[in-house]
Amino acid sequence: TTQSQRKPGEFSSGFLCGKKVCAVKWVGAGMGERVSWRVCYNGATREVSRMRYVLLLRGVNVGGKNKVVMSELKELLRGEGFSDVDSYINSGNLFFASDESVEKIVLKVEKVLEENYEFSIPFALLSKEDYLEEMAGLPKWWKDEFARKDILFFSRGTDVSEVIRFVEGSEFYNERVYIGKDAVFWAKIDEAEYQKTTYHKKILKQPFYKTITIRNGKTFDKIAEILQTEKPL
Repeated sequence: TTQSQRKPGEFSSGFLCGKKVCAVKWVGAGMGERVSWRVCYNGATREVSRMRYVLLLRGVNVGGKNKVVMSELKELLRGEGFSDVDSYINSGNLFFASDESVEKIVLKVEKVLEENYEFSIPFALLSKEDYLEEMAGLPKWWKDEFARKDILFFSRGTDVSEVIRFVEGSEFYNERVYIGKDAVFWAKIDEAEYQKTTYHKKILKQPFYKTITIRNGKTFDKIAEILQTEKPL
């Protein structure tokens, strides 16, 4: 059966494992977002999912500070067992695949960053599905022309409720804001009025600012394009 012919949830191949049958199952036919398979352990089976992830680092390679060489970091991630590791530009946007739980992935990423860099690197971790679902759920106005667009991703350790309270309690000046599942989407309407915006005047003063990781609208769109067009796992 070819991948394009598979239906969601359909087993595509099988093989004998002792007295048990182990099989590969594709979920989301033709999309390549997730591959799951059953693995036998002493007569018992459990399902393992291989997922594609986006890793967004905060504050690296900015103004010559917090230098992280992407080629070196990719090798470190491969050394932790992650596969299909790649990156986009030098600002800390990485991609990889793993069949481990999110909790184990987070621990491995934290280990790599803490053991190899002398400065703290907060990060956001999203599955391919979550990233693209976030994009698909954006309000129609987000596609309009704006002077600036910034996406404030909730990193590991971000007090999300604190961010939401700040946004909901703020008065905006020539700005539009949308609170998503994994980030806050902030658009600034007029470049000439940018310095009067709440974003410019207040964001840097907030306690959560040191934990969030920010990407501009073009980088956000490019990451989505990469995820949508890359070859299936």
